Amino acid sequence: MGTLCFAMSISVDGYIEDPTGSIGFSEPDEEVHRFHNQRTRATAAFLFGRGLYEVMEDFWTAPERADGGDVEAEFAREYVATPRVVFSDSLKSVAPGCRLVRRADAVAEVVRLKRETDGDLGLGGAGLAASLLDLIDEFQPTVVPAFTGGGKPYFPLGAHLQLRLVEQRAFRNGTVHLRYVRSEQ
Repeated sequence: MGTLCFAMSISVDGYIEDPTGSIGFSEPDEEVHRFHNQRTRATAAFLFGRGLYEVMEDFWTAPERADGGDVEAEFAREYVATPRVVFSDSLKSVAPGCRLVRRADAVAEVVRLKRETDGDLGLGGAGLAASLLDLIDEFQPTVVPAFTGGGKPYFPLGAHLQLRLVEQRAFRNGTVHLRYVRSEQ
């Protein structure tokens, strides 16, 4: 059975984007990037909302990524090799290696994927995560030592979740990866 993991980089104050929509504050150094490479290698499939898909796909499939530095090229190879499911009502098609699912079918599709997949299903995109909140098994924020003062929050506003910390890892640059599971009530 697959594990649905909502994993994104966030600011110390809990945002995945700053007030201008930028994720520039979360650019990883080499140590953190290597960690993300390992996590990507262990991911059975990525599940993205349209916005994150467009950012990830445009950047990581560009030819210069595969020819870039060793760490970045490794991530690009792992990213392209991982199946990607994109949930969108506005897109008409997606890139090779990706599959398009309408947002109205998201819950049924994720239930099916969890049932039929061994390993982690890497969920990305705050809007998609909010619509799938009851299906998320793990919350894995990577907290970057930056304060944005606003933007797009990682956790949906108004959500009430009881979580239990099961893993943490601190990096030299002050970034901290946290892994939470739902607490038993």
